[in-house]
Amino acid sequence: MASANDGSSWVLERLLVLQCQTGDGRAFEELVARYDGRLRYYLRHLLHHSESIEDMIQDVWLEVVRGIAGLRSAAAFRRWLYRIARNRVFAELRRSCRLPRTESEVDELIVNEPEFSAEDAADVHKCLGRLSVEHREVLLLHFVEDMSYAEIAETVGCKLGTVRSRLHCAKLAMRREMERTRHG
Repeated sequence: MASANDGSSWVLERLLVLQCQTGDGRAFEELVARYDGRLRYYLRHLLHHSESIEDMIQDVWLEVVRGIAGLRSAAAFRRWLYRIARNRVFAELRRSCRLPRTESEVDELIVNEPEFSAEDAADVHKCLGRLSVEHREVLLLHFVEDMSYAEIAETVGCKLGTVRSRLHCAKLAMRREMERTRHG
């Protein structure tokens, strides 16, 4: 998968956002084509019930259409898009009483984080669904969307240290789930 931080990709994306802000429907279709699959993956792994995803994805894109003219920075589009999707997910989880409690925030980043190899990819996808929403979210945003810690913090509305902590804990939880899957 090409990196979301590829320079030419960023330039094209900003141009598409600016064109959308002037009402260009084809530019919007191109943004949907670029993000729809990744957004579905994100929503599917946060929600775990596919019947809500189609409606939710339409709601997200509708909110994008309605609000893109007010987006102050074309460079902020990806973070803004994922914040809209995240807000929809958490509203749905609150509505259906499935929102788990968040863990206490750890201020220090623990250094010995587990690493994952390419061979671990299939197991990672299987185990992702067994993690808490907060863990799935930071793993998806960091590793699938290639967001920096600062971008994740802005997207989910928390402090940078909290992102580091959640990502560290998510990696540990993922490693535990993978070991359970392989040995259990």
